[in-house]
Amino acid sequence: MADPRRELAGLLADRFQDAGELDTSFATEAHVRMAAHASIRTWADRPLPTGMLETLAAIALSSPTKSDMQSRDIVLVTDPARRAGLAPLIAPDAWIAAAPALLVFCGNHRRQRQVSEWRGVPFANDHLDWFFNAAVDASIVLGSFIVAAEAAGLGCCPISQIRNRAQAVSEFLELPERVFPVAGLAVGWPGAPGPITPRLPLSLTLHADRYRDEGEAATRATIDGYDHWRHQRQPYARQRRVRDLGVAPFYGWSEDKARQYSVPERADFGAYVRGRGFRLD
Repeated sequence: MADPRRELAGLLADRFQDAGELDTSFATEAHVRMAAHASIRTWADRPLPTGMLETLAAIALSSPTKSDMQSRDIVLVTDPARRAGLAPLIAPDAWIAAAPALLVFCGNHRRQRQVSEWRGVPFANDHLDWFFNAAVDASIVLGSFIVAAEAAGLGCCPISQIRNRAQAVSEFLELPERVFPVAGLAVGWPGAPGPITPRLPLSLTLHADRYRDEGEAATRATIDGYDHWRHQRQPYARQRRVRDLGVAPFYGWSEDKARQYSVPERADFGAYVRGRGFRLD
């Protein structure tokens, strides 16, 4: 029987270039599954058991929520005709259209406003934090669903592109005022294993007692090192925006992310959110 401590150590070493000193003495199979997370974009021709997604959703909705407000919902889209209508609103990618199920994780503050009105109590929090609470609640449920689904053997891939056409998605799903999509999720039985994506070094993203900033030069050196370490393990298959920015002699993570955000993405999302009944002051 495999030793989860060794499995976890190996997975974290694949994920982080500075994971050598991490303690894995407490590791269980659950920790191994979480560290082995990989996004899945190919699907086996195998139906999902009836009721499985509903149970996984109930498990995910058992996760923590701000002040017990429960300001998050999940829309399960499994009907083939409905999936065929939703997929192109998200993105033209074939793997999204082929997914056996599409889930939409929504922030929901409609209920809170309704409760205030029903109880005759003024609602005094119409500002940015109200929206933010719902978005965070939905994000917590999204992460919890992925953990639960992968424990059951399913594969998942989150889809932020659902916010590219948030208004069209909202109309298609008939989302009421003050309910908005945070992320989509493609779900099904994996057709092939997904890659273990290397993450930024823990020295950049894990802080003890206070935020540690080693300065721009040190941070740049660390990211340059990560770029090359990651390139050795998982080089990019293509470069973004070659027509506008040319071919980079070395194409690492930082070059890819810089190019990705060199053009506007979802610049209309703030207007969409205000149109849903939220103030962002």
